[in-house]
Amino acid sequence: MKSNIKYRLFLSFLSAAFLAVICMFLAVQWSIDHGLFRYVKLLEHARFESLAGKLEKAYSEKGSWDFLRNKPDNWLGILASTLPEDDEVAPVSQLRPAKRSGKELGEGESTLKGTPLAKFARHFEKRIVLMDAGRNPIFGSLSDLEGIEYKTLFHSGQAVGYLGLQPPKHLSDIRQLSFVKQQKQALALAGVAVLLVVAGFSLPLANRLVRPVRAMAAASHRMAAGEFSVRVPIASSDELGQLAGDFNVLALALEKNEQARRQWVADISHELRTPLTVLRAVTEALQDGIRNPTPEAIRSIHGEVLRLSRLVDDLYQLSLSDLGALTYRKEDLDLAGVLARTTELYRAEFARKGINMAIDLPDAAQVKLFADPGRIQQLFANLLDNALKYTDECGELIVRMGCSGSQIVIDFMDSAPGAPEGELPKLFDRLYRLDGSRSRSTGGAGLGLAICRNIVEAHAGNISAQPSPLGGVWIRVALPLNGRC
Repeated sequence: MKSNIKYRLFLSFLSAAFLAVICMFLAVQWSIDHGLFRYVKLLEHARFESLAGKLEKAYSEKGSWDFLRNKPDNWLGILASTLPEDDEVAPVSQLRPAKRSGKELGEGESTLKGTPLAKFARHFEKRIVLMDAGRNPIFGSLSDLEGIEYKTLFHSGQAVGYLGLQPPKHLSDIRQLSFVKQQKQALALAGVAVLLVVAGFSLPLANRLVRPVRAMAAASHRMAAGEFSVRVPIASSDELGQLAGDFNVLALALEKNEQARRQWVADISHELRTPLTVLRAVTEALQDGIRNPTPEAIRSIHGEVLRLSRLVDDLYQLSLSDLGALTYRKEDLDLAGVLARTTELYRAEFARKGINMAIDLPDAAQVKLFADPGRIQQLFANLLDNALKYTDECGELIVRMGCSGSQIVIDFMDSAPGAPEGELPKLFDRLYRLDGSRSRSTGGAGLGLAICRNIVEAHAGNISAQPSPLGGVWIRVALPLNGRC
């Protein structure tokens, strides 16, 4: 079964929280164990120092250690006096001799409230050693202890004894162990509570995070089915919001492309239908005998065939350009020479229509451009043909070339009729023609300028249209001098 991303996120959050709780539990447990151990060592050291001071004071009063050798209860009393207040034991007066197999305890043995001293002694007392100046043990056993730290006891500037303490290796007091156990239990409960809280918040959070992804997935399915008008709401400014914005941009681009495709098909159908309709009407008239096969009828058929041929050829050239299959064989060429030769080919056509064509090639004559000569000539021919078709009789056309920085600029400025300024950028769209004077009756299929744009862009340049000072349209072509920008 396919795993839901919401539950995967939920399990990820929960797993991360579980690992964090485990790490926190281990870290705090280690801190409590070692912190409490250091604290116990500190307390024992303070008690050890206090015991050393009391022993030095007792020795100065008694003058020897006999008061401890002869009365072991005095040793226990001194030990008891160093206990914290909450650890007070019974007074020494309550100690009484104990019997072992009907005999009294030997030296160094005593009881407290009927309990043998060895059993009564706490862990601190078991690790204490007292020796006289000759290092003879008074209390404690050296054989049972390792790593003892000694402190010298002084009286009148002379060493009179040695007090030793074996450092603790681990916690052994029942109250300390109980405290550690309680802390661990509290930590475990806190960890469980954290996991429950995370589990309670993770599922709604995962659902909230997945909601925009679900919306984009649903929109993707609709867009895959051809519904390009679908959009997803942008609810945040993070990566998901950026993804939603990019999705909307993609959907808008696909919607425009679909509209352009439909418009393209409709325009092509319309352009093909007109000459085909004329051809059909003329041929049917000839077949039915309504019209005689005169030279005029043949010229009419031939004209429509040429028009249809030009349309198909333009479509073929434009499709090759769009696919990147239009070949370009670039070389260093004399751009001014190509322009002069091309305009010379059209001079008779412009003169026949009464259009004055002025050519201005000042300082661009020596400029070399890295370009395809055939495509550049096709570019100029299309622009001249466009001016010839859309300029009124007895009009004017100015062709000018010059350098501007690192670019070479070619201007084609014709006289009336012009075009609305808002329509000028659309002149380079496929099959676009203005209504009115620049219509199908005087123009072509509306592919010439689209082909011009593709040729210019293939040479890393740009082409634009603006109102002409002569009242018509000003076409400007800008090409980089090296042709490789």
